[in-house]
Amino acid sequence: MLPIKRGDAKRSWPRGQKFRLSAAGEEAQAAYHDAVLGARTSGRPALEAALAAWAAPRLVAPGDGVILAELFGKRLGLPHLCEALESSGIERDEVRGAIDRLVAAGLVETATHASQPGTPPV
Repeated sequence: MLPIKRGDAKRSWPRGQKFRLSAAGEEAQAAYHDAVLGARTSGRPALEAALAAWAAPRLVAPGDGVILAELFGKRLGLPHLCEALESSGIERDEVRGAIDRLVAAGLVETATHASQPGTPPV
């Protein structure tokens, strides 16, 4: 499960807001994938250490990479992310916290719709 601090202020996202990986997010997702694969056969402590090492320079939580993996090549809103991660035991508040951290870190960006006035199609 993703760590979340109860005192964190949550950002309010518009209904229907979709998210996608930024260029930095795509690089971070690839590094996350490599960290998971590299530690796969070494046991849980090695995986936790690899994910902590991945997260620290990006100023995100080690479990936030799961969100990056889910967004890879997609534009998803919070309801779809929550539904996709529900079977992993990741709760809605944890997904929201991860999205807030990933947006703040520049790894995830909001995706606009072509129907929104004044925005170019994505």
